[in-house]
Amino acid sequence: MSRTAGYALNAVIEIARRGGGRDPVPASGVAEELDIPFSYLAKILKSLAHEGILRSERGRTGGFSLARQPAEIRLIEVVAPFDALGRERECLLGRGTCSELGGCPVHREWCEVSAPAFRFFEERTVADLLQAERVTRGAPGTVDGSTGDIESR
Repeated sequence: MSRTAGYALNAVIEIARRGGGRDPVPASGVAEELDIPFSYLAKILKSLAHEGILRSERGRTGGFSLARQPAEIRLIEVVAPFDALGRERECLLGRGTCSELGGCPVHREWCEVSAPAFRFFEERTVADLLQAERVTRGAPGTVDGSTGDIESR
């Protein structure tokens, strides 16, 4: 995964963590929290807004918020605008798109390795990452997949 796609994924998670769809989160706050150059992050966030993943609001109280609920945003949607993680995998040796008909010498092995990674991004959502983060930190509570809000048990 490219650095840009990683930044995009981290930014979406940070926006979801800060309230998701309720109040816009300033890009400057996300850039500072994630230690990403502001101008670079602003371009990423604008691309995500164009893709319908984020909503953008201008003005003094503006910023970015999730356009949909965390459980409705698959990780592949967040990284796909920046990386070719689609079903047609790029050849590991740089020979274009790999296929069964015109595969490179390592095509079969590359498909075996890349398929699980693709499935991970295809099947997981922003809500899944929020929940995993919560569990990893050991704090009580769950993430409500419909809102992304943390609820105590």
